Amino acid sequence: MNRRVVVTGMAGITALGNDWPSIRANMAAGQTGTRHMASWANDYDLRTQLAAPVPDFDISDRFSRKQLRSSGRVAQFAIAASDQALTQAGLRDETRLLKSGRVGIAYGSSFGSTPPVLGFTRLITDGTSNGISATSYIQMMSHTTCVNIGILFGICGRIIPTSTACTSGSMAIGYACEAIRYGQQDVMIAGGAEELCPSEVAVFDTLFATSVRNTESARTPRPYDRDRDGLVIGEGGGTLILEAYDHAVARGAPILAEVTGFGTNTDGVHVTQQSETTMADAMCLALADAGVAAGDIQLVNGHGTATEHGDRAESLATHAVFGERIAFHTLKGHFGHTLGACGAIESWLGLEMLREQRFVPTANLERIDPDCADLDYIHMQPRQLAAEYFMSNNFAFGGINTSLVFRRCD
Repeated sequence: MNRRVVVTGMAGITALGNDWPSIRANMAAGQTGTRHMASWANDYDLRTQLAAPVPDFDISDRFSRKQLRSSGRVAQFAIAASDQALTQAGLRDETRLLKSGRVGIAYGSSFGSTPPVLGFTRLITDGTSNGISATSYIQMMSHTTCVNIGILFGICGRIIPTSTACTSGSMAIGYACEAIRYGQQDVMIAGGAEELCPSEVAVFDTLFATSVRNTESARTPRPYDRDRDGLVIGEGGGTLILEAYDHAVARGAPILAEVTGFGTNTDGVHVTQQSETTMADAMCLALADAGVAAGDIQLVNGHGTATEHGDRAESLATHAVFGERIAFHTLKGHFGHTLGACGAIESWLGLEMLREQRFVPTANLERIDPDCADLDYIHMQPRQLAAEYFMSNNFAFGGINTSLVFRRCD
């Protein structure tokens, strides 16, 4: 069995808005989600004071306290994005189908919610369990997004948790696609989420990989730019509803796009310094899985962390596969690096742009780093592009590489 897999719903929560019209308008106005976190200067021993937080996020008006008691902020991003995506797909109230065992979840994050960790820390350091509740572990466990989505929407199919750092969201989409393609499920809720925490910022700060343009928040991060100085951590969540084509047609579902290819591998060399060779191999795996040639892809959405080694290695890998003709951009200049959420958010927004045939430029990319490969960088101005296929790539600590190929559906 090798079934076609289509997207019938998609949504997300981001620093620039929680729906595509709002995000598109904010991008057109030249806005990005990066903010100066003034309190960090006094509260934390960090070089960077920059982040891309989701403002005014609250779903207590849509879900009861009982429904949300086992979910921290990261799970609530996942719930909110999935609620919107299920609604668009016409599945939100299809209780019989959701509970049939033919609907599953593939979802990921780098970590669970971080505040509950403090309670367990106090238990170890001070011997007191006052900071631990009955739901503390559920909120902080690495598969908290999957579990909370499943419980809230009554999903009874298979669960595929992906906790692979920056490829968590994209890997979830890829594995969800395979579950449907090979007949294990008819529908999958797929995506990734991440909540902003200084502890995650510190991971990159100690590697001197964060931007320290603390007084120029509107001008950083700067992916692929000669003057970039590091990444900015963001937060949010993104969900795609994937469905077998025949199943979607039979119920009259909206068909927004098709997932045609997925490739993933690992470098097997270094935990933080990615290999351009295996990056390129992952892209070739996705092309082969999609049954298309490199020349059939009109645009590549890059990982674009705005780190020196990452940008250079990724651009060289992309050039090795596609050559200099390929249109190339990233969304991390707009949203920062949302870690486990980035693959899902970038896939969602990439599909919105694919449907409109108009792609935003990489924010803050002004002077392309001459050490990056010679690609057709979309920068300074949006690009009208008659594209049928686009590829979305993500690369994570541990040398984990993912590549997804999507096709436009009229």
